[in-house]
Amino acid sequence: MTLVLPIDPEANRLLERSPLALLVGMVLDQQVSMEKAFSSPYVLVQRLGHEPDAAELAGYDPDALVALFATPPALHRFPKAMAARVQEVCRVLVDRYDGDAARLWADASDGADLLRRVAELPGFGRQKAQIFVALLGKRFGVTPEGWREAAGGYGDPGAHRSVADVTDAESLRRVREYKQQMKAAAKAKATGD
Repeated sequence: MTLVLPIDPEANRLLERSPLALLVGMVLDQQVSMEKAFSSPYVLVQRLGHEPDAAELAGYDPDALVALFATPPALHRFPKAMAARVQEVCRVLVDRYDGDAARLWADASDGADLLRRVAELPGFGRQKAQIFVALLGKRFGVTPEGWREAAGGYGDPGAHRSVADVTDAESLRRVREYKQQMKAAAKAKATGD
């Protein structure tokens, strides 16, 4: 079980081997495509010339980090805000998990604890935290007791709701359709249709 996105194969391999890269991809997964969010950790590695650890990113000069994020093509639509967010998340990893992103989930006692830990990260609301729990469970074998319940509908087997469900081009298409349906429903609700 791994994540298979239509991105550079090296970017996928980085996500598979680096818990920090996976977490950074999830941090960036908002207001850009999944492909952009989850390929950006690989682009960051290329720009740095090595794989950073959480301590390095936590202590990185903020202006220099923004420059790395903003260099065309920018790592995110909002490079300044997302560079700061990545740095904030890395500081939490250093402060609470000795800089080891994998400890965020490896030390969780159960699904509820895992969801709580993820939701405590800067920028992770309940929905984003549930998606990450589902991603860990479905694609990376992180399945503490109760993980599906903690992930809510994103943990459902056979669902096509998020990055956690992308295994090939067809599943990506189905996830995109689901997201479009949810946006349309939210828009209709907001306008009273």
